[in-house]
Amino acid sequence: MELLRLQVAAEMVGVSYPTIKQWIYAGKIHSVKTAGGHHRIPRSEVERLTGADHAKSRKPIGLEAISGRNKLLGKVTEVRYEGLLAQITIDVGGQEITSIITSDATRSLGLKRGVTVHALVKATEVMVIRG
Repeated sequence: MELLRLQVAAEMVGVSYPTIKQWIYAGKIHSVKTAGGHHRIPRSEVERLTGADHAKSRKPIGLEAISGRNKLLGKVTEVRYEGLLAQITIDVGGQEITSIITSDATRSLGLKRGVTVHALVKATEVMVIRG
């Protein structure tokens, strides 16, 4: 069962984030709570609300809208905090990718050793270092 973040589900249904939250509280849409207490919407619920035809012809959003060559699936091998920033090391097929993001974003995403993530590469943010 694919679970969607509320913002993604709201975009797919064509409503606002607060509306999705109200629908959850009113029982109009079923949600699943994560271990951290966050609501997630099963894709089947979105399809129920939008109709199967809409789900098949919908415009790709989120990770689906990003080119396959720009997203690399891997596992977090190390997280190091230093004040406002965190250094995230990701193993992608035996190669390591290191990213610096805010500590708040690291906590919000629940990043820790062993978590599966996608590393998104943007050409304007890639640096080449002599090997």
